[in-house]
Amino acid sequence: MNFFQAIIIAIIEGLTEFLPISSTGHMIIASTFMGIHEDEFTKLFEVSIQLGAILAVVVLYWKKFFNFTKLDFYFKLIVAVIPALILGFLLSDYIDALLESPLTVSITLFLGGFVLLFIDKLFKEATIEDDQNISYKNAFTIGLWQCLAMIPGMSRSASSIIGGMQQKLTRKLAAEFSFFLAVPTMMAATGYKLLKGYKTFTSEHIQLLLVGNIVAFIVAILAIKFFIGFLQKHGFRLFGWYRIIVGAILLILIFSGVIQH
Repeated sequence: MNFFQAIIIAIIEGLTEFLPISSTGHMIIASTFMGIHEDEFTKLFEVSIQLGAILAVVVLYWKKFFNFTKLDFYFKLIVAVIPALILGFLLSDYIDALLESPLTVSITLFLGGFVLLFIDKLFKEATIEDDQNISYKNAFTIGLWQCLAMIPGMSRSASSIIGGMQQKLTRKLAAEFSFFLAVPTMMAATGYKLLKGYKTFTSEHIQLLLVGNIVAFIVAILAIKFFIGFLQKHGFRLFGWYRIIVGAILLILIFSGVIQH
């Protein structure tokens, strides 16, 4: 991986981490096109730069994120992240294998698109408009939904937002809770990967990680601002069509031999 490739992947991460279109899936496809998807550092890089993207949440929502007068909010996040921590640890090797599969990404992008086409109509009777009204049961259930994102192409954002809407959260609150939930989830995933791979780092690897996280952070700030406004006005339908079209194109490229699966 060179610096140009690192910046491209970081831009993709920042743009897609909080959109319901799968950041991991898009990074896998991008690295496949660039011929670096089988490199071990590339796989670690794609996970590690998620740290930069989630720091954008902390910066944009810092007043709410550091409001220590509402400790139950942090406990709800802890409860919500437990399923991902347990399954992520138990299924680590299986998940790593899936990260090498453009075919898996293509199928899940395509099928997930159909879900987003109808999600607004399916869960339209929202009754929870404030995070104080999110129960621990709600939080844990959303955390279970988030685990679907361990399949590349599913999208952590989409899975947790759909989980929130299924638990009667409004679209805006479901999206914001998904953003907050990304912080402990991605910090755990990034920390685990870095602990496993830091001994093999060269000075160039460290520079690539720094650049990647900075770029992902800046782009993610812009993406979050766009997504919240767009979601409130238009819902998920456009993202559904995007997933279907991209998934279909990728499947055609795979079965025509342009992309190796």
